[in-house]
Amino acid sequence: MRVTIAEVALRAQVSKATVSRVLNGKPDVDVSTAERVRHVIDEIGYVPSARAVGLARGRARTVGMLAPSLTWPWMGEVLQGIVDTLEAEGYGLLLYTVNRGPDSLSQFASHVSANAFDGLLVIEPPDTLNYIATLYAQGLPVVMIDDRGSHPQFPSVATTNREGAQGAARHLLAAGRTKLAVVTGPMQFGCTRERLDGFRDALAAAGLSVDPRLVVDGDFTTDGGTVATEKLLSAGIPFDGVFAHNDLSAMGVLRALRKAGRDVPGDVSVVGFDDVPIASHAEPSLTTVRQPLQEMGVAAARMLLSHFGGEALPEKPLVLPTSLVVRQSAPQN
Repeated sequence: MRVTIAEVALRAQVSKATVSRVLNGKPDVDVSTAERVRHVIDEIGYVPSARAVGLARGRARTVGMLAPSLTWPWMGEVLQGIVDTLEAEGYGLLLYTVNRGPDSLSQFASHVSANAFDGLLVIEPPDTLNYIATLYAQGLPVVMIDDRGSHPQFPSVATTNREGAQGAARHLLAAGRTKLAVVTGPMQFGCTRERLDGFRDALAAAGLSVDPRLVVDGDFTTDGGTVATEKLLSAGIPFDGVFAHNDLSAMGVLRALRKAGRDVPGDVSVVGFDDVPIASHAEPSLTTVRQPLQEMGVAAARMLLSHFGGEALPEKPLVLPTSLVVRQSAPQN
């Protein structure tokens, strides 16, 4: 059984509070008592929990994270960056989702009230921005990851959605593709609007425009990408390139084109966005705009850790650049 602080106190003939003060290096314990406590700790092999020591010092040494769901294809990459960074500094992670709607949020709120964590990382669940902003205003350190264009009034780590989409457009144009279609993400997301605007900007700079009939709403899912492409094909408007607003949608685009007998990239070039692990295993492998997902997690976690160390949280978003990863679905000329 795990040795407890109560057993240390009993054997050293002191209170649990005195043991705690010794563990945390407090100066108000006389030398002989402190030595006796340390001797007992060594003798019985007591290992204090990091959480208990942290609480005694005024910190839980734990970071909370609030996310919509763990099923998002890039969530694992972000989480890996966060966990690696926190663990290296002796911090734990409490992960919360809103899969059960109000019930999940209520449970999360109870943990906020109990001071279960020192700061909060957020991938914004729907309809929670005002609540999170209130927590930040009340003094809880908060950093948002992938602000999706909402530009909150608290620290955030974002990526260059507009510039990434511009790069996708320029790549397709350089490949000789001029009849370009777009499968968007949900239009309520700022990242969707930024990607669409960036794509249009790059075409306009080349003296071209996107035919509105070739812009089809998607939902960031593979099935949504398939349905959107089937709509494009049934409309009968020629297109020789597709920019899908995420890789899952692009996978659906590839599926629909293959079913329709269109060769990729011979007949149609396809570019996605994110560079999730499945992108390199698609058939053909997917050219995509890489979001620095692990780096975003690392940067957000470091931002909180620096704040715990006394630094002020930044007032402006930290924006990490995207990059184009060229594969078989849209090769270079």
